[in-house]
Amino acid sequence: MAGTALQLGLNSQLPPFSLLSNQHRSSPLTTTSSSLSVKLFTSKRLHNHKPKAVLSTEKRTEGREEGRDGEKYDAIVIGSGIGGLVAATQLAAKGARVLVLEKYVIPGGSSGYYVRDGFKFDVGSSVMFGFSDKGNLNLITQALAAVGHKMEVIPDPSTVHFHLPKQLSVRVHREYDDFISELISKFPHEKQGILQFYGDCWKIFNSLNAMELKSLEEPLYLFGQFFKKPLECLTLAYYLPQNAGAIARKYIKDPELLSFIDAECFIVSTVNALQTPMINASMVLCDRHFGGINYPVGGVGGIAEALANGLVNMGSEIQYKANVTSIILENRKAVGVRLSNGKEFFARKVISNATRWDTFGKLLKAEELPEEEKNFQKSYVKAPSFLSVHMGVKASVLPPDTDCHHFVLEDSWDNLEKSYGSIFLSIPTVLDPSLAPEGHHIFHIFTTSGIEDWEGLGRKDYEQKKETVANEIIQRLENKLFPGLKSSIVLKEVGTPKTHRRFLARDNGTYGPMPRGTPKGLLAMPFNTTAIDGLYCVGDSCFPGQGVIAVAFSGVMCAHRVAADIGLEKNSPVLDAALLRLLGWLRSMA
Repeated sequence: MAGTALQLGLNSQLPPFSLLSNQHRSSPLTTTSSSLSVKLFTSKRLHNHKPKAVLSTEKRTEGREEGRDGEKYDAIVIGSGIGGLVAATQLAAKGARVLVLEKYVIPGGSSGYYVRDGFKFDVGSSVMFGFSDKGNLNLITQALAAVGHKMEVIPDPSTVHFHLPKQLSVRVHREYDDFISELISKFPHEKQGILQFYGDCWKIFNSLNAMELKSLEEPLYLFGQFFKKPLECLTLAYYLPQNAGAIARKYIKDPELLSFIDAECFIVSTVNALQTPMINASMVLCDRHFGGINYPVGGVGGIAEALANGLVNMGSEIQYKANVTSIILENRKAVGVRLSNGKEFFARKVISNATRWDTFGKLLKAEELPEEEKNFQKSYVKAPSFLSVHMGVKASVLPPDTDCHHFVLEDSWDNLEKSYGSIFLSIPTVLDPSLAPEGHHIFHIFTTSGIEDWEGLGRKDYEQKKETVANEIIQRLENKLFPGLKSSIVLKEVGTPKTHRRFLARDNGTYGPMPRGTPKGLLAMPFNTTAIDGLYCVGDSCFPGQGVIAVAFSGVMCAHRVAADIGLEKNSPVLDAALLRLLGWLRSMA
């Protein structure tokens, strides 16, 4: 799903990144001792890359992690999701000394992977933005290049195939003109409205794409961009407080077409168009045509591996099995972190890639919640989690020319935002057959689900409910798209919101914030700085929100702001203070 770093489809008895048994021998990690000296390289059976850096969770910092006298890092990053890794690698490329602390034994978080019986599954979304070779929004390409890496990708001829109520079928082609022609053929009476709405999306996208993307909290950068690109800056300022649904309703009257735009936005942000900031929607609805969807050869997990390798090669560090349980404050300033084993690491700055709720509810004590975070939690709630099903199936079940990605909402538009109401399916082996044994495909299914549906169940009832709900979802796909699907399954693993919470350390399994009501665009979204001096946040609960391209943008912005604060970029403390007060005031007004 484009707008969320989605699901972890695993049996919750088994750690998804525990690669120690025989069934995981084809993974890219080998563990050599209880201290977990981890060799990070790409499996020759799945890719042909050569082994790279050796990353140790112990020896690289032995004897230097405790005490203020041992401080040696410019920044510590908690978590190695895409947002955290982009922030870390961007800082390392600027000359900073960075330590990334990851709870599990491989990087990536919800952009990781796991291997079962020859099937290589993406943990989260297989819809990859930011991989093109042009423009300024190819943020994954840029992040990899900053640390000397480039990945081979496979262009996807379509972004998603919608299967909607009343037999409405819309394929989002890679070529914009093909998509618009198909949509107009379904709604010929709304031709002008379609062109105007998507035209506004392009105005925003082109403005973003014309600018060098750095921190919106750094005034020297903002002033420089305004003088270079005044029209683009004014365009973005105009749309900043607006939502996609309100703009769509200026041009379009047909309720079914407006519902389609709701579905377009739902896969960006897990909410309808009236609650989706126009800037967020435009980034995705246009980049899918400008740069296109491009799948990395060998799977999505290769992105995090390449970034982690690049980070180490730049002289910084990443440690695995390093479970951060608290952020250390001195005089209301973040100065370091403490692990579950009692070890402490200190740095000039601390960056949390955890959600805002985990950062300010678990890593910091609840009584230390700043007023700014209280206001954020009044404006936003936790977005729902997902039920996910990862399956290996026989290739014969796929009709010819099957698309890679599908969105299914069969009966009623009213079910769009309900738990289990809509289904998103990715079949990445349509693009990269090497991810599965010969004659087989991967089905990667997910649907929204709240953790409250899974609480209070005993083990037997929990497992039975997983099986029941998963089978109902599979039956719906069999009825709609894939006759004989159930009988073609050779491997199936189911994950619930509890799985996401347990293995990805996400509060209630959430994937970012969801507005309580109708937001004023992105005005209320927090940026990277926080009310705690020295503490920054990055990821899907920061501006600009959910999705791979959005969290990468968050990482780029965070790295620039931190670099300015430690003297690696130009800054102006007086202007900084004034801008941060202004942004805080704007958030309070939203």
